Amino acid sequence: MYRKENSAQMILDGFYAPFAERLSPDNRWVKLSDKMPWDIIEEEYLRNIQPEKGRPSISSRIAFGACFIRNGEKFSDERTVLAIAENPYMQYFLGLKEFNPEPLFDPSMMVHFRKRFPVNFVSDVNEYICSGKWPEGSRNVDRNNDDNDNNNDGNAPEATPDIKDNQGNLIIDATVAPANIKYPTDIDLLNKSREHLEKAISLLWNEVPHKGHMLPYNKKSARKSFLNLSKCKKWTRKKVSKAISEQLRYIELASCRLDELKIQVTYHDKLFPTWLKNRLEVIPDVYAQQKEMFESGKNSCENRIVSLEQPHVRPIVRGKRPNPTEFGQKVHLSVVNGYVYLEQTSWENFNESTDLIPCAEDYKRKFGFYPKAILADKIYQTKANKKYCKERGIRLSGRSLGRKNPEQKEAESEQMYRDSCERNWVEGKNGLLKTRYGMSRVMCKLDESAKSDLVFAILAMNAVRKLREDILRLFRKIGFLPIACCAIQCCESA
Repeated sequence: MYRKENSAQMILDGFYAPFAERLSPDNRWVKLSDKMPWDIIEEEYLRNIQPEKGRPSISSRIAFGACFIRNGEKFSDERTVLAIAENPYMQYFLGLKEFNPEPLFDPSMMVHFRKRFPVNFVSDVNEYICSGKWPEGSRNVDRNNDDNDNNNDGNAPEATPDIKDNQGNLIIDATVAPANIKYPTDIDLLNKSREHLEKAISLLWNEVPHKGHMLPYNKKSARKSFLNLSKCKKWTRKKVSKAISEQLRYIELASCRLDELKIQVTYHDKLFPTWLKNRLEVIPDVYAQQKEMFESGKNSCENRIVSLEQPHVRPIVRGKRPNPTEFGQKVHLSVVNGYVYLEQTSWENFNESTDLIPCAEDYKRKFGFYPKAILADKIYQTKANKKYCKERGIRLSGRSLGRKNPEQKEAESEQMYRDSCERNWVEGKNGLLKTRYGMSRVMCKLDESAKSDLVFAILAMNAVRKLREDILRLFRKIGFLPIACCAIQCCESA
């Protein structure tokens, strides 16, 4: 059930807060409340709930605002609830009419909030904050979503003859947002799988008549087989192969015993907790992959599972030090005039060079013209991309084809140096997202929650930049630029 409330914020002077007469209109949360499209957010919120049935839901403004506060302040779910209960400015941002010292909701509700705001919608809100208008016909940024067309086939549309003069620069780059998982090893995954199977067998064993042993093997011996390798200082190929073969055999025996007990207990699903049910669904796939790699002697397989808790996480081979392989979602970002846009996100390792053409077309959709230059690294400099940029008068960073005289080579080298300096902007944004807004380790475990959490971080970063620009624009008009710097610091620390 959902009771629609008036989204119009009451006047600032009417908000009652203890220990103070009135709230400051210069506070960042007060200013951010005027920039959010609350009516559109409520429409999206209503699509994922039943407005006529059940208990009244928490309002859309509280749900969306809580997710924004969490990423903007780099809080956990529990810390977010406590901060909202302590801060009257945050409560004003959430649409409350007076200060409430009690928690507005349970921290576990944050998981449901993130589910109700998919990554594509939050990406549209981010574009609205950056440009000031709601996007029409925006592209799908979730590559794992097969329901929509990703437009990433690499085929360039036909060039339109009546295009406007190209303006601005488009800076694009890809990075990885690591998930909060332990560094995976094959033996560790197999050991956890065996322990979860033994836990399920022990729950069913209490419901059947005891005949013989509960397990078809010695549990202590299976544990010792794992510890002989995990505690060993030097892992040799022979030791690893022996330990994996033993764990595979233990998993096979435990799976057969679990199937036998399931036949005897018809209500076995009620005995297993939710987390154990999810693990038991993943274990057969892990066993099949590990057995395939063990028998074939390979170290990789398709759609390899590296975590029982988050089976959607995939290894992303980047080849960069100090972590050549990262485990999380691969993110393709673009930077235009200092604002960051999410172009694509996926748990699979995709080639970002095929996304240059859709990025350029999306740039035209946003601003009405193609970019004057696309600044990207060497992986984007394919023949298809160069041909596409040449037909539309776009300069693609990097060396051009053909022979050149010494003067042309020197001019091209200077241009490449200037492009590399300007392209550092996207590297700085990646670093800011990872150090300040929590993209270095995404704590959400669900597929859709982790993606929404990432785009909320981008939204929070762009919103802060928007406030800075508003302050600078205001003080430039009155000629007090040094005061603007102080006001920015106050805005960030409020």
